[in-house]
Amino acid sequence: MNVHKNARLTMHGRVLLVRRVVEEDWTVVAASEAAGVSVRTGFKWLARFRAGGERMLHDRSSAPARRPSSTPIGTVATIEELRRQRLTGPAIARRLGMPRATVGLILRRIGLGRLTALESKLPANRYERERPGDLIHVDTKKLGRIDGIGHRMTGDRRGQSSKRGTGWEVLHVAIDDASRLAYTEILADEKTDAVCAFTDRALSWFARHGVTVARLMSDNGSAYKSHVFRRFLANRGVRHIRTRPYTPRTNGKAERFIQTTLREWAYAAPYASSRERTEAMPTWLDDYNLVRPHSAHNGLAPWTRLNNLLGNDI
Repeated sequence: MNVHKNARLTMHGRVLLVRRVVEEDWTVVAASEAAGVSVRTGFKWLARFRAGGERMLHDRSSAPARRPSSTPIGTVATIEELRRQRLTGPAIARRLGMPRATVGLILRRIGLGRLTALESKLPANRYERERPGDLIHVDTKKLGRIDGIGHRMTGDRRGQSSKRGTGWEVLHVAIDDASRLAYTEILADEKTDAVCAFTDRALSWFARHGVTVARLMSDNGSAYKSHVFRRFLANRGVRHIRTRPYTPRTNGKAERFIQTTLREWAYAAPYASSRERTEAMPTWLDDYNLVRPHSAHNGLAPWTRLNNLLGNDI
C-alpha cells in the first residue's frame, strides 16, 4: 500500500481502530481519539470493515466509477487511425475539432504518444564469433581531465564553472568478440596517429595471448576512415569492417564495454587527478579480464573463456 506521507492511519492503524470497537468494546469516539483521527473517519473505517472485513480497509482507487464526459470509444479509435497515418497530435486535433491537450492525453494513453511508436522495432541481431581474433571491436570515448573531485562524486556544483577548460583525454578500447578479452589505453587524442599506434599495440597484445586478429570493426570516425589507417591494417593483414552509418549498435560489444568501464572504473571512485584515474585502469582491467564473471559466457571470465576456446581449437 502506498500510504500518503501525512496519513494518520496505515493499514495496521485501521485494523487496530476497528478491532478496538468490535472486539474490545471501545466506543468509536474513544478509538478515533486514540488513533488521532476524527470521529467521522472512525465511523467510515468501521462501516467499511462491517461491509467486507479487513480487505475493505485497503485504500481504494481514486478513479471515478463512471466517466460520463470521457471521450467516446469511437473517437478514440478515429484518433488512433489518424495517428497510424502519421499525423501529428495538433493535426489530429484540428481535423476532429478537439483540444490539443485531449488528443495528446489519448495518444499517450494508447501508447502512441510519439511517432516512433509506429515504427516496428528491429529484432535483436546478436552474434558471437566462434574463434578468438575472428573479430576485434575498437572504439574511443572522450573523458574530461580531472582537476579535483567533481560534482559527480560530491553532488556539489558550486564553483564548477571556474574549473572548465581542463581539456580532454581519450579512452581507446579493443575487445575480442569471441572471448570478450579487452585491451585499453588512455591517450591524448583520437587522431589518426594515435589510433594507428593504439591499434598496433593492441594487435601485438592480443598476439602475445595467442590471438591472431583477422578482422577489426570500428565506427565511421575520421581516423578510422583515413587512408593511413586503411594502409596500416592492410600491412598487418587485418580486414577492416566499419559499422553502418548512424547505427552504433553494430559495434555494440565495444559500446557495452565502454559503459562497463565508465561505471566500474572511470566513475567508480573520487579520483583527485587524471593521473590517479589512469593509474587505476590496469588493476581494474586485470580484474575484468581475469576474474570478473561475464554474463554472456555463463559467468566465465574472459581469460577463462579464451583458454577454453583456444583449447578447443588445438
